[in-house]
Amino acid sequence: MVESLSGIPPFPPEKAALRRELIAARRSLSPESRRTAARALARSALALPELAGARTVAAYVSVGAEPGTRELLDALREAGKRVLLPLLLPDNDLDWAAYEGPGSLAEAAHPGKMRLLEPSGPPLGPQAVTGADAVLLPGLAVDRRGMRLGRGGGSYDRVLERLERAGAHPALVVLLYDEEVVARVPEEPHDHPVQAVATPSGVVRFTP
Repeated sequence: MVESLSGIPPFPPEKAALRRELIAARRSLSPESRRTAARALARSALALPELAGARTVAAYVSVGAEPGTRELLDALREAGKRVLLPLLLPDNDLDWAAYEGPGSLAEAAHPGKMRLLEPSGPPLGPQAVTGADAVLLPGLAVDRRGMRLGRGGGSYDRVLERLERAGAHPALVVLLYDEEVVARVPEEPHDHPVQAVATPSGVVRFTP
């Protein structure tokens, strides 16, 4: 069991074990539960002032049992935001391209272990993310300090390092299911805290 903010048993300290547990819990959700959660997540995220005031939002296309982002992407675009989506590079780093609607998505050239959808427009370069006002991050959990547990591929660690090197300070928001906001996740020196988490039930903010 993963320890939630409401209490109970502590999870194992190993990131790999925790990731397996969280991924299994996601896969146990029914398709209808995922669709309902995606609609509610879009409403929660859109209520964030950081997104309402953003001109450019770096986001991502959800895959598999991840909290769904497709409705949120379309809502951001309809609101006049410039939405950047990642392109996975062979070394697991991320390039970026503009989202031009559902018809602009194509299967990734370097899909890795998952079937990824990516924008088909021209690549803007890995540095494009440094111009975003808000960055939406995938993850498996976040704790009460704002520390995020990712999937372990390192792609977003590179993004966060790139932002830091550039002196860029966009709002960092992770998108999760409700039960993935936990008491504590294992952390390493390179991990970066986020400012907020959006879940189907609402938003939790973290103070530095």
